[in-house]
Amino acid sequence: MSQLTFGVDTFADVMTELNGTRLSDAETVRRTVDLGVIAEESGLDVFSIGEHYRDDMLDSANAVILSAIAARTSTIGLGTSVTVLSTQDPVRVFHQFSTLNAISGGRATLTVGRASTTDSFPLFGFDLRNYDELFEEKLELWLQLLHGGPITWEGTSRPALTGQTLHPSLEDPLPTWVGVGGSPQSVIRAARHGLPLLLAIIGGSPARFAGHVELYHRALEQYGRPSLPVGQHSIGLVAETDDAARDAFWPLWRAATLRMAAERGWHAATEESFTHEVEHGALMVGSPQTVARRIAESVQALGLSRFDLKPDISGMTYEDRERTIRLLGTEVAPRVRELVAMEPAIV
Repeated sequence: MSQLTFGVDTFADVMTELNGTRLSDAETVRRTVDLGVIAEESGLDVFSIGEHYRDDMLDSANAVILSAIAARTSTIGLGTSVTVLSTQDPVRVFHQFSTLNAISGGRATLTVGRASTTDSFPLFGFDLRNYDELFEEKLELWLQLLHGGPITWEGTSRPALTGQTLHPSLEDPLPTWVGVGGSPQSVIRAARHGLPLLLAIIGGSPARFAGHVELYHRALEQYGRPSLPVGQHSIGLVAETDDAARDAFWPLWRAATLRMAAERGWHAATEESFTHEVEHGALMVGSPQTVARRIAESVQALGLSRFDLKPDISGMTYEDRERTIRLLGTEVAPRVRELVAMEPAIV
């Protein structure tokens, strides 16, 4: 399973000191850059940053943060998790990431999506009623831009392009994945465009997404596309023992779900539901041995080629994030590869 890759996803969630004091926004951003460097030191394959516009997530300018990491690293991939293409200008995104690709020597990659949180729509003046149409149109333009100029294009979401060539041009490929939260239509869209699939699995058993993976492979075949990789994004924390990991993560997870319950009408987590998610669901919380076993189960059930862990949540300390990243790269990833080599994938 040498092709199985491991990454870190972060939303630059606000950090706290060990005494619970919230760090300044600027300090959280600076320490996020440090975590990207640590991810490379730990042997991980990619470090990805999301895109949100909230008071507890500081990733609104992910290309800038990734450029800072590029200047201090030499091998790790630099990605997004995800780029909200629906409310971005694909032309501007291309300029940002072709520049990042030049700075980093071809290490940039994107995961694009429609957005699970919709803060960017009112912020940039887009109508949520056009949620799906915006993404489809902008994705089609994005794929044309990746092929190089001159580009002639006309749509409803931005001014037309007539024989336009963008610079800096791509010296190296700019891989693009599609992030999917569970919509079968999004799975089919990824296959139709011939793009790798990254499943955002933040609740419930990852195995329940096996049908999505089967649908993706069937759609690829129907569209005459070659086989493409599938990845998983999940949230978690790794510590020396299961109890230490759960004790550190539970109060933060409780607070996060309380906020989501107020915002979206979801149910807040209970200790019982938290324990179930850790033992059988999507939360990868525990010792290196436990988390490796849980990830290996997902890899085998879904036929994954990539696994990305989000090792942070609002209020988590820098120290917990750093430890998780180091253990993920040095202990968890090697053990997962060993476990997967012993058992064939189900999908």
